[in-house]
Amino acid sequence: MKVFVGGDHAGFPLKQEMVEVLKELGHEVEDVGVHSTESADYPDFAHPVAAQVAATEGALGLLICGSGQGVCMTANKHPGVRAALCHEPWSAAMTRAHNDANVLCMGARVVGGGLARATLEAFLAGRFEGGRHARRVGKIELPEGGAA
Repeated sequence: MKVFVGGDHAGFPLKQEMVEVLKELGHEVEDVGVHSTESADYPDFAHPVAAQVAATEGALGLLICGSGQGVCMTANKHPGVRAALCHEPWSAAMTRAHNDANVLCMGARVVGGGLARATLEAFLAGRFEGGRHARRVGKIELPEGGAA
């Protein structure tokens, strides 16, 4: 599976660790940065990841910043992206199953490597259940300011 990865300086060490996990699991990884702990703005990396996920059939994304909040808010500005902030495996599995999430966001100042790996693995293993959830996911795509 193709996985686009990005984050800011706060997320860099954990992002690097998760890139290695993704490769170990046999996924194709495209790392859009950052590539150091030098200060960087999370939208500069969250936007390209989200755009690539939206444009690439079947692709997933992984975004990591300090809290995970900023990258998640940024990614969700892109039509076709359903980014979810998850810091444990159950939520990661459920957001794939019920929300058809395609971008996992995590906070490097919230989770350590072991929990991040378990969360990422649950996200990758998850599959959208469809059914009643498909109707609900369809309602997510309303234009900003639109009514149901």
